[in-house]
Amino acid sequence: MTDVHSLRPAEEPRARGTFEDFQRRLGRTPGALVGLAVVAAIVGAALLAPLIAHADPLAQDLARGAVPPGPEHLMGTDKSGRDIFARIVYGARVSIRIGFVAVGLAITVGTAVGLVSGYLRGRVENILMGAMDVMLAFPSIILAIGITTILGPSINNLMIAVGIVYVPQYARLARSSVLAVKELEFVEAARALGSPVVAILGRHILPNILAPLLVQATLGIATAELEAAGLSYLGLGARPPAPEWGAMLNDARDYWLSAPWALVFPGVSITALVLGFNLLGDGLRDALDPVGR
Repeated sequence: MTDVHSLRPAEEPRARGTFEDFQRRLGRTPGALVGLAVVAAIVGAALLAPLIAHADPLAQDLARGAVPPGPEHLMGTDKSGRDIFARIVYGARVSIRIGFVAVGLAITVGTAVGLVSGYLRGRVENILMGAMDVMLAFPSIILAIGITTILGPSINNLMIAVGIVYVPQYARLARSSVLAVKELEFVEAARALGSPVVAILGRHILPNILAPLLVQATLGIATAELEAAGLSYLGLGARPPAPEWGAMLNDARDYWLSAPWALVFPGVSITALVLGFNLLGDGLRDALDPVGR
C-alpha cells in the first residue's frame, strides 16, 4: 500500500525575510563590518568610560604637564597635566552626542520640509525649497560659524548650528524621493479613498523613503563630526576644560612641537570615528540598494 505521507509534496525552503536579506548583503561588505566594528568600539568606550579610564579627565597636575605616553599615562598628559587617554574616552561621549543630535535635528526638519514640498508642490514648494537653496549658497562652515556666533559658543549651540546647516541636504533628498513615490498606485488609492494628507505622508510615503535618508544620516554623522571638530578647534564649540576632541586639538596647537601626542591622539580619534561612519554608511547604501539583489 502506498504511504499517504509519501504523496505529500516536499517542503519548500522558507523564504528569506527582508531583514535576513539585509543582514546577508551587509555581511558581504567587508568595509561595512570594519566600520561597524570601529563605531561599536568607540560607542562602547564612551558608555564604559568610568571603567576604562580611571583618571579624572578634568583633574589638573601642573607638575606633570606634557608627560609623554607611558605606563602611568597611556597617551601622556597635556600641558595642564590632564590625562589624555581619559579625555579621549570621555570626549567620545561628547563627540558622539554632537553627531547624533545634530543629524537628528537635520533629518527631522529636512524630512518634514521635503515631505511637504514634494507632496503639495506649487507655491509651498517654491518657498520651502527656495529657502533651502539660499542656505546651500553659503559654504557650510561659514554658515555654521555665523549661526554659532549669533547663538554663542557652547556644545548645545554647536549641535544646533551643525544641524541647521545640513537641513537642506535631507530636504532635497526627501523631496526627490517623495516625487518618485507619490504617483505609485497605493498612494493614489489612499488619495482616492479620501485619506488625510497627514495620513498619506505618515503611513504611505514616509516609510518608503526612509532607506536613502538613513544612509545619508549615517554618512552625515561623519560629516557633522568633522564640522563640529572644526568649530571647536576655532573656539566656537566646547568650552575649556570640557574633554571634546576638537577643543583638545585647539588646546594642543600651541605646544604640538614639544608634546605632539597631545595633538596626534585627538586627531586619530576624530579620523577613526569619521572613517567608521563613512564605511558603515557605504555598506548600508549597498545593502539597501535593491538593484543589486
